[in-house]
Amino acid sequence: MVTGGSGGIGKGCAAKLCELGYDVVLAARREAPLRAAADEIGARYVVADASDPDGFGSAISGLDTIDLVVHAAGTLGGTYARKQTFEQWQTIISANLDSCFVVTAAALPRMRAGSRFVFISSSAAHEPMMARTAYSASKAGMNAFARALALEVDRDGIAVHIVTPGPVETEMLQDVPFEMYAIQIADVAAAVAWLDTVDPAVDLPEIRLSAVQRGPYARPPVVPTEARRRQGTA
Repeated sequence: MVTGGSGGIGKGCAAKLCELGYDVVLAARREAPLRAAADEIGARYVVADASDPDGFGSAISGLDTIDLVVHAAGTLGGTYARKQTFEQWQTIISANLDSCFVVTAAALPRMRAGSRFVFISSSAAHEPMMARTAYSASKAGMNAFARALALEVDRDGIAVHIVTPGPVETEMLQDVPFEMYAIQIADVAAAVAWLDTVDPAVDLPEIRLSAVQRGPYARPPVVPTEARRRQGTA
């Protein structure tokens, strides 16, 4: 099961798993893009809001067993603390952090020895972003939640991993007001797929991914739409 599967990193991870022969179920809130993504990559889907404890549990009730959960649902948003409303704060925390508990609580009874959770985090968990207090806090909370969960479910033979990428070239990145070096969705998807090959006897808490900035493999920096607008070149 891949949450946030209708686009971005979630869809990319799901597509990679489909290529490898997994029976993939996508979960996301909006049915039209979710159905389109599922049709495109050859997956099944359920319409489910990962931050809704009652609705999400009901939506996945038809799944008997879940061997791999990739929790990629979330959003980048918020603003300066002095400008941000509590409602804006709650929206980000709910999407990025509350969803960790909702998805885990619904999926865990359907998991068994050898199953895995993979939480898609952000470098903001370790290097908080200015004007993104809610986002930074939510991703730091995700990492703490995942590590605490790992200590709880290791006795059941269930592994918990965190994939923490730096900037990833997605639509979400277009709101960032400065240029940056970014990795591709495919880079994150490859890491997620590889994690499911790690021996269950090995504890691998976190993988951090970032783009190289020098040398023959460095890609050109990404200049987001918002950065071009501020430069007057959009």
